[in-house]
Amino acid sequence: MAKPSINQIRHTLSHLLAHAVQDVFPDAKFGIGPVIDNGFYYDFELSKPLTEVDLKPLEKRMRHLIKQQLEMASIPATDPAVKEYVAHQPFKQELIDELVAKKETPTYYRLGRFIDLCRGDHVQRTSEINADAFTLSHVAGAYWRGDSQRPMLQRIYGLAFGTKPELDNYLALQAEAKKRDHRKLGQQLDLFTFSDLVGSGLPLYTPNGALIRRLLNDYVEEVQVKAGYTQVWTPQIAKAQLFKISGHYDKYREGMFRVKSNYSEEELYLKPMNCPQHTQIYASQPRSYRDLPLRYTDFAMLYRDEKPGELSGLARVRSFSQDDCHVFCREDQVDQEIDTALKMTKQIMKTFGLTYRYRLSTSDKAHPEKYIGDQKTWARLEAWAERIMRRNKIAYFDGPGEAAFYAPKMDLVATDALGRDWQLSTVQIDFFLPERFNLNYADKDGQDKRPVMIHRAIIGSPERFIMILLEHFAGAFPLWLSPVQVQLIPVSTKHLAIGRKLQRLLSDAGLRVHLDEANETVGYKIRHAEKQKVPYMVVLGDKERALKKLAIRVRGQKNVRSVSLASWLKDLRSKIDRRSLGL
Repeated sequence: MAKPSINQIRHTLSHLLAHAVQDVFPDAKFGIGPVIDNGFYYDFELSKPLTEVDLKPLEKRMRHLIKQQLEMASIPATDPAVKEYVAHQPFKQELIDELVAKKETPTYYRLGRFIDLCRGDHVQRTSEINADAFTLSHVAGAYWRGDSQRPMLQRIYGLAFGTKPELDNYLALQAEAKKRDHRKLGQQLDLFTFSDLVGSGLPLYTPNGALIRRLLNDYVEEVQVKAGYTQVWTPQIAKAQLFKISGHYDKYREGMFRVKSNYSEEELYLKPMNCPQHTQIYASQPRSYRDLPLRYTDFAMLYRDEKPGELSGLARVRSFSQDDCHVFCREDQVDQEIDTALKMTKQIMKTFGLTYRYRLSTSDKAHPEKYIGDQKTWARLEAWAERIMRRNKIAYFDGPGEAAFYAPKMDLVATDALGRDWQLSTVQIDFFLPERFNLNYADKDGQDKRPVMIHRAIIGSPERFIMILLEHFAGAFPLWLSPVQVQLIPVSTKHLAIGRKLQRLLSDAGLRVHLDEANETVGYKIRHAEKQKVPYMVVLGDKERALKKLAIRVRGQKNVRSVSLASWLKDLRSKIDRRSLGL
């Protein structure tokens, strides 16, 4: 007998969870229970709210069921037990009605005393499941069918792997991820906050957070300027007609904020992306083939109406910016422009020490209605993107259905210190928006031709990138990104004068320095600086009055360095200028 796949195991475990819940709560109403990354979940309507304490007894019950070597058996819809089951399950009845309306045949399975509507695929017997390789992780609320107007159900999540060591390793990584949670670190390091009065998903950046955000944008802009890019600025609001022409109105309207004017009946929206407005800068003047390429970068704010349940710190927000760029060029310039973009991306990823791979995000061939343009052009663009990846010797994997509605994408997927993947930069070859906006340029022969529009981002959203870096570095930012680079710690009040003198010297050299003047012990001040993840601490006592030799404490190191001020300052400036990852 073939060994079951991990998805078969996870799927069967979701049914075992439902069986255990039914045993404890006979009146439970069942929603859905799919396989997800690293495990499964099941939604329930129950007579009492569950807590984490309730999970262990359910886990124990699931292991008891596994030992019974239950068979996962298909049963006919005509079985009387199916009729009785459906009669008490309104959520399942809704799913059954939808299947019947689509002229699909509902299928049912029995697992012990539990019957469920399901398409499969499962293990044949529960004895094929390693009872030590799963756990129930947590409980959350979830609206039925994701609709806030429908009943709120209780969702029980489970983790499942093929072996116990795999589960243990994942749990260890999860524990480390919890320590690195950017929401906790963001509060600890005073980087950003959220306010109910401002609104959910709308982050407020403190001086420290705003500094990091600005440093990231400045770095990207520095690289872009050297490559001949020019920055533009566009408003956060636009008429609906702009988005109707671009296709966002039809394809993306549910994700856009509508704005109401007090003085006109115009239909206005907050912009979810920059590209439609950039077409209007291009269209503002006649263009010649000699003008191209035109490279517009834009850090203006964007807004997307994300569902409240999907908002999560800086990972998913309603207001953000992007290191956005749109290149308008001739077809014969596309390859060179994309090569330049890929080269810039490689340089910036190296600065942050991120490993990455690329995904070739293509259209969903089974659903062409999701996209604008004709399929022949889509096929050409997808083949073109593939050639570019191969020519640049970039390893990539396929992402069918992941394309934007207007273009295929070459998406960079970075891996952080915990092995998690994050999609960051993207490059897209777009033939359709120039056509929809009737953009032209005069060619050598005086004939009008259509430009190609290349969409490009490198770190993507700086706000989201701060989240990734916070968790990747566990809050210990590289020296050049640290809000405070040097913390000065006077031994007593009589050493404050020398502290202020050193603060001026370091500040004049371009360093961000904080002098801790609190009336606390040296040990307390050191612990506070360590908690704030400050790269360098300098303890100032009688020996340091001349400022020739300094006692330097380096973040994460126990030993104290004794260095001359001149050589240390030179070393710091070198590390900052090179944007070094090391201290």
